[in-house]
Amino acid sequence: MWSNLFYPGLLPGFFWIFTAMCGIAGIISSNTSLVNREQLTKMTDALAHRGPDGQGQWINSRGNVGFGHRRLSIIDLTTAGAQPMHYLKRYSIVYNGEIYNYIELKEVLYKKGYRFQSTSDTEVILAAYDYWKEDCLEQFDGMFALAILDKKAQIVFAARDRFGEKPFYYVANDVRFAFASEMKAFWAIGIEKKTDEKMLLNYLALGYVQNANNKEQTFFKNIYSLPPGSFLLLNIRTLQYKTYTYWDIDKDSVQKISSIAAIEKCRELFSLSVKRRLRSDVSVGTSLSGGLDSSAILATVNYGGLFKTFSAVFPGFEKDESKYIRTVTDYLSVAKSSNRQIQQNSIEPSALGLIKDFETLCYHQEEPFPSSSIYAQYKVFELAKQNNVKVLLDGQGADETLAGYNKYIHWYLQQLTSKSRFIAAQKEKKLLRKNNLLFNWGINNYLAAYFPAHAVIQLEQNEYLKTVKQPDINKDFVAALQGREWEGIRKPIITKLNDILYFNTHTSGLEELLRFADRNSMAHGVEVRLPFLSYELVQFIFSLPANFKIHDGWTKWLLRKMMDKKLPDEIVWRKDKVGYEPPQLQWMQNEILQDYMHEAKRKLVNNGILKTTALNKKITPKAAHESNNFDWRYLCAAQIITPDPGF
Repeated sequence: MWSNLFYPGLLPGFFWIFTAMCGIAGIISSNTSLVNREQLTKMTDALAHRGPDGQGQWINSRGNVGFGHRRLSIIDLTTAGAQPMHYLKRYSIVYNGEIYNYIELKEVLYKKGYRFQSTSDTEVILAAYDYWKEDCLEQFDGMFALAILDKKAQIVFAARDRFGEKPFYYVANDVRFAFASEMKAFWAIGIEKKTDEKMLLNYLALGYVQNANNKEQTFFKNIYSLPPGSFLLLNIRTLQYKTYTYWDIDKDSVQKISSIAAIEKCRELFSLSVKRRLRSDVSVGTSLSGGLDSSAILATVNYGGLFKTFSAVFPGFEKDESKYIRTVTDYLSVAKSSNRQIQQNSIEPSALGLIKDFETLCYHQEEPFPSSSIYAQYKVFELAKQNNVKVLLDGQGADETLAGYNKYIHWYLQQLTSKSRFIAAQKEKKLLRKNNLLFNWGINNYLAAYFPAHAVIQLEQNEYLKTVKQPDINKDFVAALQGREWEGIRKPIITKLNDILYFNTHTSGLEELLRFADRNSMAHGVEVRLPFLSYELVQFIFSLPANFKIHDGWTKWLLRKMMDKKLPDEIVWRKDKVGYEPPQLQWMQNEILQDYMHEAKRKLVNNGILKTTALNKKITPKAAHESNNFDWRYLCAAQIITPDPGF
C-alpha cells in the first residue's frame, strides 16, 4: 500500500495523477433537517453531466454540514481519490479542478512532515491548507473551486481560482448556506429560480452577460457567484460569512527588459504551462481554430504517437478557417518526427443543428450568451467526447492579455498620444493600416487621450441611453427598475494599454468566455485546460511595456515573435483577425429559426418585457460579433428566462 509521496520517475504510468473535473455541492445549516442525503443527492444528480463516473455524499457527525460530489475520472480511478475526502481527522473537502503543480507542492509538504494515502491532488490541497491556511491559494497553479470544512475551527473555507475557470455559486440566508458548481443544483432542491430584471435589461439592451460593478451578481435573484481570485470564510454556527480577495494582477509596474529576453522568458513560461497542462493518463487533444493562439499550443505540445485536434469548420463561409487549420497540421506533421502524427477532426455546425440543440445548450449555460459562437464551441467538445478524448487544451486568454483584438489598437495609440509621442503614434498608425488592421481614429480619440475621465463619463452616458431607450423594451419594465438604471454600467478610465487589458482580463470579458467553456466542456464530460492562463505567464506579460504587445503594425507582437519559425508564416504573420465565428447571419435567415425567434419575442411580450410592437418587426439577421444583435438576445433570453419544453 502506497502511503507516502510518489516522486517523478518512481512509478511509470502513475506519475501524473489528478482528481479530475467534477461537480461539487454542499449545504450548511443549524437546522439539521435541511442537511440530508436526499437533498444532497438531488443536487449532485443535477450535476451528473459534470461527473458521470461516480458520486458521493457525506454529512458530518453534528448533522449541520453536508457535502456532495460528482466525479469525472481522468486519472486515479481508485476509491482512495474519491470525494468528499477527509484528512487528519480534522478536514473534509469537495473540490472541482486541477492543481497543475501539485507534484512540486507534494514534495515541499512531504519535507514538512506530511504523508499521503492517495495519489490525488485533492489530498495535497488539504495538506497545503493545514500548513498555509488561506495562503495556500497563493501556492496553486491551477483551476479550481473548492470547499473545506475545518472541524476544529468550525468554519468552511471556500475558494475559486484566479481567473474564474471553475465556477462556485452560493445561496445564503439566515437558515441555510448552500453552494454548487452550477445553479441547477439549487433549483433541484426547491430554491426559487427568479430572474434579476436589471441583469436581463442590460443583456437585452447592451449584450452584457455580467455586472462589471458586482462580480457576485448573477441573472437570478439571491444566487451569487464567488468572484475569481477570491475566497470565503463561513462560520458554521452563525452562518455569517465574508469574502476576501487573495490575488490581483499588477498592471502598473513595468519592467525594463530587452525584447529578446522578454520573448525567451515568455516562451519559457508558456512551455512550462503547456507541459503542466498535459499531465494526464487519459487522451489529451487540443482545440484548433486556425488562429495563432490554438496553433501556438499545438506547436508547443511535446507528444508521442497520435495527437488529436478538434475544429469547427464552415465550408463556403467567408470566415471558414479550414485552410489555415490544414496549413498548421500539415506544417507540424512534417516538422515533428516520423513517429508522431496529428489527426485532425472537424465538425460542421449548422442552423438545423442549432435548432435541435438549442434547448440543451441553454440548459447547460444557465445564463444568456451573446452569440452562436458558443454553439460552435459546444459542438467541438461534443466531437472530442465522440473521439474518446477527455482533456482538451484551448487558447482562451491570449487575446485579453496580449492585446489580440483590433479594439485595443486605439487604446495603444491614445497611450502614445497622451505621452506626446506623436511621431511614434503616426508611424504605428501607418504600419497598422498597411497590415489591413481596421480601427477608428479621430478627434474623439485625441480628446480621450488627454481627458480619459471625461471619455468615461460620455461612454457610460451612451450605454445608459441605449438601455433606457432601446425601442423594443416595454417602458413599464424599465420604469419598474427605477433607481437601478445605472447598475452594471461601467467603463474603465484608460490611461494606458494595460488598463483596458486589465479590465477585460480581470473585470469584464474573460470570465464570460470561461463560463461558456466550462459549461460546454462539462456538458460532454470533457475537461478544458488553458495554457495562456498560467498566472505567472499572465503577470509577466502585464509587466512588459505596451510596445511588446502592439508593435510595428502587429497586434499580439510578442506571441508572433515567440512562434516565428515554429509555425508557418501564414499563421504567425496573418493579417486578418477572425474571432471564433460561425455563419450566424446566414443561420438567422433560416425560416425555422426565424419562427423560433418570433415565438421568443412573443414570450417576452407576454411576460411584459418587450412591447407588442416588437412582434411586427421582421427578424434582422446579424453576424455573431455584430453590435445590436437584438433578435439573438431575444431568442436566448426567452429560452433561459421562460423555458419552453417544446422548443
